[in-house]
Amino acid sequence: MKVQRIILPQKTPSEGECEMRKLFGTDGVRGVANVHPMTPDVALKIGRAVAYLLRNGRGRHRRILIGKDTRVSCYMFENALAAGVCSMGVDVFLVGPMPTPAIAFLTSSMRADAGIVISASHNPFHDNGIKVFSSDGFKLPDDTEEKIEAIMDDPSLAEAQPTGEGVGKAFRIEDARGRYIVFLKNTFPAHFSLDGLKIVVDCANGATYRVAPAVFEELGAEIVKVGVEPNGININDGCGALHPEMISGLVQEQGADMGIAFDGDGDRVIVVDEKGNIIDGDQIMAICAKSLLEHERLRKKTVVATVMSNMGLEVALERMGARLVRTNVGDRYVVEAMRSHGYNFGGEQSGHLIFLDHITTGDGILAALQLLAVMQDTGRPLSELATIMDRFPQVLHNVRLCRRCGPEEIPGLDKLVRAMEERLKGRGRILIRPSGTEPLMRVMVEGEDGSLIETMAREIGEHISSAVETG
Repeated sequence: MKVQRIILPQKTPSEGECEMRKLFGTDGVRGVANVHPMTPDVALKIGRAVAYLLRNGRGRHRRILIGKDTRVSCYMFENALAAGVCSMGVDVFLVGPMPTPAIAFLTSSMRADAGIVISASHNPFHDNGIKVFSSDGFKLPDDTEEKIEAIMDDPSLAEAQPTGEGVGKAFRIEDARGRYIVFLKNTFPAHFSLDGLKIVVDCANGATYRVAPAVFEELGAEIVKVGVEPNGININDGCGALHPEMISGLVQEQGADMGIAFDGDGDRVIVVDEKGNIIDGDQIMAICAKSLLEHERLRKKTVVATVMSNMGLEVALERMGARLVRTNVGDRYVVEAMRSHGYNFGGEQSGHLIFLDHITTGDGILAALQLLAVMQDTGRPLSELATIMDRFPQVLHNVRLCRRCGPEEIPGLDKLVRAMEERLKGRGRILIRPSGTEPLMRVMVEGEDGSLIETMAREIGEHISSAVETG
């Protein structure tokens, strides 16, 4: 295997793109709640703009579905978005706290024209975010997000607001959770059950706190619940997919068969085997890919992951006769590659796992069910299944800079990296990429020798820091 040197340049958007994409990032709008851009005023404008784009040129009332996680600030954003949508003559379906993938599923299954999620995913409670799904359940493309931003402050929008009977209405959908639970259970093979299994389920005090326990219990498992008492401020707080070590000990104490940890909005999953070992998204992808391949359901014998996935995943896939296609960081880029090239399985090391045959986005509960199906199909415990992949040691360093720049602008960096490639002798990877939001350069080095890659990462970081300061 050839060593992979990946240096991602700083993206420099065009002047027009800079003007239009001030709010939307790679996964919607996100920030500290009640601080621009995450304010009720901006949320209302987003609601109006999304509704206007849907309503424009249509006769009947359109419908937009709105869901949220358990943050205390979700109440004000839910009301602001609903007010903006209704002010443009579009109806609103309010489903309350629900996982992000549930909104994607319900938007499509309920024939809504769009779905809006209020969540900052794995971020702490004081942050929040807004992301929008199309009627087909996929995240909005960049050009549509640009249109939303372009018309948010357009004065002509006020002129298009209806009055009287033309104003939209808001409806609470009481059975939304039940619909999603039925959908999830139907993705689990009917000839299997979870009878006899004991599972620790950590819902991160987030959006899965009602749905996930119900799904696993109804399929027959004995559940030990963790993180199912949200109070508005304890989401992701020392629990969930960001802190799987919390359930690692609990799995062993309880004699459980596995532990499952979700993040705040339920689109990620990290699991723990019966021995307490933490198993990340890369390892889950390797396990599920082998099963899909054996059942001839892995399209083009290909898995899609990002540049951050461990090289051990690539080696494991090659060994089983499959291949790995890498994308930039972000689950939306994984989905875009899957849709563009006809692949049906992919994900991220962080636990976003996309089974495109079932759903349009990462779904932590669904992914856990597919992993459980492999366990049932093979009759093997999770610790044995995880031996399919040997992780390469991986070191990550964030280098804080005095200004934002791309790796290609740093003198001598290319020469230094080339020299380090020789030292890795074809059994490692170097990835250097700028942060999209901060003056940071992210350095990742993989290889078989942990001390060597630690030294390399430190040397690269010191070179970057020195070159930028003196440049």
